[in-house]
Amino acid sequence: MSTHIHFQPAILKLAKDSFIFVEGKQNADKFYIIKEGKVRIIRENEDLVGSILNPGDIFGTISVMAGHGYIMSAVAVTDVTLLVIERKQYGDLVRKTNSIAMKNIKTFSVRLRELNEHLSERMLKSSFPADNSSALLKIGEYYEKTRKINHAVYAYHQYITHYPNAENTETVKKKIENLQPRVSVDRPYYPENTMIQTYPKDCLLFAEGEPGNNLYIIQSGSVKITKIVNNQEIVLAILKKSDIFGEMAMLDDKPRAATAEIYEDCALLAVNKDNFSKLIQDQPDMVVKLTSLMAERIWLLYRQLDNTFIEEPLGRLFDALIMQLEKNRIDLKSRDGYLCSFGVKELMGMAGLETERADGLYNKFIATKKVTIMEDRIQVTNVSEAFKEAEYYRNIQKKENSVRESKL
Repeated sequence: MSTHIHFQPAILKLAKDSFIFVEGKQNADKFYIIKEGKVRIIRENEDLVGSILNPGDIFGTISVMAGHGYIMSAVAVTDVTLLVIERKQYGDLVRKTNSIAMKNIKTFSVRLRELNEHLSERMLKSSFPADNSSALLKIGEYYEKTRKINHAVYAYHQYITHYPNAENTETVKKKIENLQPRVSVDRPYYPENTMIQTYPKDCLLFAEGEPGNNLYIIQSGSVKITKIVNNQEIVLAILKKSDIFGEMAMLDDKPRAATAEIYEDCALLAVNKDNFSKLIQDQPDMVVKLTSLMAERIWLLYRQLDNTFIEEPLGRLFDALIMQLEKNRIDLKSRDGYLCSFGVKELMGMAGLETERADGLYNKFIATKKVTIMEDRIQVTNVSEAFKEAEYYRNIQKKENSVRESKL
């Protein structure tokens, strides 16, 4: 018995120069496919201006599938005819046109990689080495310096495994030999086709720069996604049950763009390319889930990029805090408290702030009385008050930007 899929998108016609949606509009609920005409994507921060889109292109998907507000504006460059698709229709669209899902996933994968690189450049005015062997070596050296011996040994092992003919291989082997007795956690290794994998806290699942064959779906526990640049760790995300990660390396055959650290004991579902193709065909609901999670990560990266434009460190810290509350869909108007899953050091990493001389900023953060510390985690005392604090600094930054622009 065949099932008939009822999918009929609405048609929207707009005149040239019409805004289709505006950055910041909450509760994004519709995305669009261009049938006729051209559309420009605009971001408030000038170095995040998007490109001109043409017939067949899809836009607005990130905001809608992430379930947040629009992170950009879209304006008609010419008269346009658009197909209008609601979030609840995406599953029907996937079932009807599998190629749309793959196009979205691949587009998202490329965008994630671009945004990761852009974030490194914005946060630390530097990008990671293009040479992946150098990336692995620098990660090992960073973790050795910061006494994360488990991580250092893993990165060094990956270095000599994937680059056995590098000129300093023998030196790295000696490092491993010296550090190995101090490893406190045995990291398990699994055959390539093992789908259920478990890992203990405080080991690396993979390191930036190594090849990647699997994406992972968290069954239990949590994973911290980081980048090491200029001897500083940036925390890109802390992922929890049902989150998906690692798809970029699998989809575009490029090395890992970030490092995944087991933050709490984890059970993971590992999916390789063969399994992924079958997943796409047989489980459209999983495709919708993957698209939503990738959209969520892109949305978060855009928010992190916006955060880098706030010059006052305390303001940047509060904005990073609100970003995490938004990610967890906490009502920002609530006067209730909220216990975060991370501490101040992790929050500073999310905001790209130096942690070596953090005492002054830490004291200022606590002195606002908007937060306290409970068992090394941040306790927001009143969500709405913390939100107002972040808004205060964002508004100050906008005014300063306007003054600068008026003087140009």
